Amino acid sequence: MQILTFPGDSARGQTLARALGGRSDLIDLHHFPDGESRLRLPPTLSRQVAVLRSLNQPNEKLVELLLAALAAREAGAEHICLVAPYLAYMRQDTAFQPGEVVSQRWIGRLLATHFDALVTVDPHLHRVHSLAEAVPARHAIAVPAASAIGAFLRERAAGALLLGPDEESGQWVATVAAAAGCEHDVANKVRHGDRSVSIALPARSFVGRRIVLVDDLASTGRTLAEAARAVLAAGALRVDVMVTHALFVDDAEVHLRQAGVTQIWSADTVSHPSNALTLIPDIARALQALNERTLKA
Repeated sequence: MQILTFPGDSARGQTLARALGGRSDLIDLHHFPDGESRLRLPPTLSRQVAVLRSLNQPNEKLVELLLAALAAREAGAEHICLVAPYLAYMRQDTAFQPGEVVSQRWIGRLLATHFDALVTVDPHLHRVHSLAEAVPARHAIAVPAASAIGAFLRERAAGALLLGPDEESGQWVATVAAAAGCEHDVANKVRHGDRSVSIALPARSFVGRRIVLVDDLASTGRTLAEAARAVLAAGALRVDVMVTHALFVDDAEVHLRQAGVTQIWSADTVSHPSNALTLIPDIARALQALNERTLKA
């Protein structure tokens, strides 16, 4: 399998290619002054191609991604897989107000039209039962990060109480805690806006405890910051943060530090200074299984 990467993802692409025993090639990308993009793919492509691109800051990236898929198909690639460690537009899975566009549905269908398969990590799915419902490609694989995160926390935060910031995170936090050998609990979140939330802690003692707040993604960081303030006010000794997808827009990391967070860890699905855990081996295993399945077909 040939791995095609965009600038910014080349190091991960090389690591992934080595794990698969394949090759990694860089898509040449140029931005014109008016914002248009020019892409140049390698002159020769394999029959099976995987395009690696994490879809944080998605609006610009999606156009370039679709151009790459169309050009790869035209150049002879027969099976094209999108490897998007972070998959954008999964949160808007229903219309909360009349007239709202359910972006998960339409972005999912758009990707499925141009890619034969998708491999991603911990997609933010709550009102659909599977990734295939959101992205109806021939193969849609969601790589779970919970076990790897649990093993990481077993080494870095043994004996900590793992706390999910809201009820939606409950099942995921429980899986992480089982792998980490830690206790876990879940807070209750009320969202008042994009950057305004309130947190109600579960009825238990936090006095003298080390707390690790765990979540699948952090965007503005306000939810985690409020949770950190709450547990510290309740007597916690220390609070750290572990997330899969470190979006951390604008001053999110500053807010976490101001809230009293000691350590911020993330997986490498989105490039960020907090990256402390690589999920490339997990993605490689999923791609290898997909590759074997495709060859048999």
